[in-house]
Amino acid sequence: MGENHRVFIDDPSLNDSQCFDDDGRLKRTGTFWTASAHIITAVIGSGVLSLAWAIAQLGWIAGPAVMLLFSIITFYTSCLLTDCYRTGDPVSGKRNYTYTQAVGSLLGGCKVKVCGFIQYVNLFGVSIGYTIAASISMM
Repeated sequence: MGENHRVFIDDPSLNDSQCFDDDGRLKRTGTFWTASAHIITAVIGSGVLSLAWAIAQLGWIAGPAVMLLFSIITFYTSCLLTDCYRTGDPVSGKRNYTYTQAVGSLLGGCKVKVCGFIQYVNLFGVSIGYTIAASISMM
């Protein structure tokens, strides 16, 4: 993952084909429904398994309030990430296919390494957390 898969054809008349995007990659064929399915499968994961426990710990008032707060935060950060998809012009600007590309094109320099480090530390911590949660669940 994270590799650039570009298709370049020597014949310029074929590069203007309806099969390719403006950056030379094959056009995406997703629809609203496929995007919705991907979002649902990303959101409904291991977090749903701990939802009942979280509500039991927080109660019926604080539990839904915290869920609403986190849903607002998730919506806001996803809007920010969506705004970073293209650099420059939102319609014809350069596409950023990865989070690292977005950070590099918008912030640049040393900040790419700092954000990458934080991202990998977060991934490492989440992996440890899931491992501990899974082992506790198996006991």
